[in-house]
Amino acid sequence: MHINFEEIKETTLKNFKGGENEILAKIYSDDSVKIIKSILKPGSSIGYHKHIDNFEVVYVLKGEANILDDGKEYVVKENEAHYCPKGHSHGVKNKTNSDLVVFCVVPNGGK
Repeated sequence: MHINFEEIKETTLKNFKGGENEILAKIYSDDSVKIIKSILKPGSSIGYHKHIDNFEVVYVLKGEANILDDGKEYVVKENEAHYCPKGHSHGVKNKTNSDLVVFCVVPNGGK
């Protein structure tokens, strides 16, 4: 299957998962997976949350992501990824002065 994010309508997600500000997201979703390309403007975040029934992979396309991973914080840079296994918690924040662009994959339709 070919997914062209240029053809997907951008959605604004405010305070996503309890995060700060808003995220611009292009989302492909079906019963099996949610695939998301997101832009987090400076100061924006995806709130800290737990993956109970699935996992998530966050790949940084542009910028730097501050990841809070089971209570520990670290930075993920361009061409690096963060993996949040099933049963674990994480959040993502853009603490820089530039846009953060991430590509995320969540199985099971993101349920």
